[in-house]
Amino acid sequence: MKPYSSCVTELFDISFPIIQAGMVWCSGWRLASGVSNAGGLGLIGSGSMHPETLRDHIRKCKVATSRPFGVNVPLLYPEIEKIIQIIVDEDVKIVFTSAGNPATWTGHLKAKGIKVVHVISSVKFARKAEACGADAVVAEGFEAGGHNGREETTTFVLVPLVRQAVSIPLIAAGGIASGRAMLAAEALGADGSQIGSRFAASFESSAHENFKQRIIELDEGETVLTMKQLTPVRLVKNAFYKQVQDAETRGASRDELVEVLGRGRAKKGMFEGDLAEGELEIGQVSAGVRKIQSAKDIVDDLWQEYTLLKKSLCL
Repeated sequence: MKPYSSCVTELFDISFPIIQAGMVWCSGWRLASGVSNAGGLGLIGSGSMHPETLRDHIRKCKVATSRPFGVNVPLLYPEIEKIIQIIVDEDVKIVFTSAGNPATWTGHLKAKGIKVVHVISSVKFARKAEACGADAVVAEGFEAGGHNGREETTTFVLVPLVRQAVSIPLIAAGGIASGRAMLAAEALGADGSQIGSRFAASFESSAHENFKQRIIELDEGETVLTMKQLTPVRLVKNAFYKQVQDAETRGASRDELVEVLGRGRAKKGMFEGDLAEGELEIGQVSAGVRKIQSAKDIVDDLWQEYTLLKKSLCL
């Protein structure tokens, strides 16, 4: 018997309403399978993978876990058709889409028997996701790492607004790295929580050890949402960030900013470990992450804190 039941655990057939974010350069098959084996929902992050690399990760994940797992797909991916076809061919049952119009692929995926969840940063897109048939939405606040909404709406504000706007299951994201935060998200109307930064610093994360160590050393205020003229992204302040900031301060054009960004900056930082010149994407909540743990220990810690606090509050 499952230790907990909610619309999110029932939707994905998981034990706990804990979803691991599909983060670029961090969320490979080892992390996804580790979270799924622990009772949450692991996601492979396809945003940093070539199509055949994704196929390999899906197949390895199936060997590593018999539990449900999914794939996160940024819809602006240049080889999106190939990615979608691989997901269908490899019989992936759950897809989280982000960074694009949910109407583009939701119907196609659902017609193949795939559960579709769309990541949104505004009420407008939450309604759009529900209208096009999404099974759930992830409401991701301004606090989150990586690519983010231009509106800069915080999780504390966004979740209750989305809860009022849609009736499908709602997963909160952004600033959540503890059982206490999970309970707070639930009080705001969320049915589950998606967690990124803490899992980025797990043993199973495919991020470089330099980046993991930097995550657990970060203090409050060391991340910032930048590159708003291109695609807003929350970064660790470093030499690369300073180049971007200086360009934006002098009023650089979009083309100039693209040139500053260059190619492969995220890989250079998060996967190859260049902490100065790489793009280091992580959430504000990293200031509260102080140790590298296994995926199982993270899930266990989250759930224990959540249940004990909920019991102490007589909820």
